[in-house]
Amino acid sequence: MTKALIVVTNTAQFGSLKRPTGVWLSEATHFHQVMADNGINVDYLSPRGGYVPLDPGSIAADAIDETSWHFYGDPEFRQRNLANSLRPDQVNPDDYDIVYYAGGHGTMWDFPDSTAVAEIARKIYAHGGIISAVCHGVVGLLALQQDGQHFISGKKLTGFTNEEETINKLTDAVPFLAEDALRAAGANYSKSAAYTEHVVTDGHLVTGQNPQSARGVGLAVIAALQR
Repeated sequence: MTKALIVVTNTAQFGSLKRPTGVWLSEATHFHQVMADNGINVDYLSPRGGYVPLDPGSIAADAIDETSWHFYGDPEFRQRNLANSLRPDQVNPDDYDIVYYAGGHGTMWDFPDSTAVAEIARKIYAHGGIISAVCHGVVGLLALQQDGQHFISGKKLTGFTNEEETINKLTDAVPFLAEDALRAAGANYSKSAAYTEHVVTDGHLVTGQNPQSARGVGLAVIAALQR
């Protein structure tokens, strides 16, 4: 049976700033819903395992939608996936055909150095599986190496843009800018207008630009599985 692994952050704070962060809920739930609609079981993994903080902005009244309410309102979902996410040493890559890095600003602190998660993703990809990511979650791909260089070098992808970070007024609050880091790692980076859906598929790599792209990434993953 096809299974998907959603990678989420453990980071609850913007570095030394007294500003909360975490996973952007819809970036996990919209992808999760596409998997569920296609009969694909999902597990949640984080760099340290255990508790997964939610970015408070993602559950604000003007941000949360029906899909996210469906998951957020499910005590079993919260307990299993947000309170008790898997640690890397609890995951067998052979059990999964899909890995998906969800975003949220928290990822900027723990995803780029999460080599244990990257090794899981590499093994899934090596046996013909799909690596996917959205928004800030794409920085998790920076930890992947292939043949002594960045896995993303020369690959077509997208991720959260410098312009979108400027609109957020968080350019100086993050340790680096996702777009700049992806380009520096040799990626063939593309983008669309700020906060519009943009999904890029390059073989078994699928990426999305922003929260608006999470469902589209899920659909593109399904399409890639069927090819």
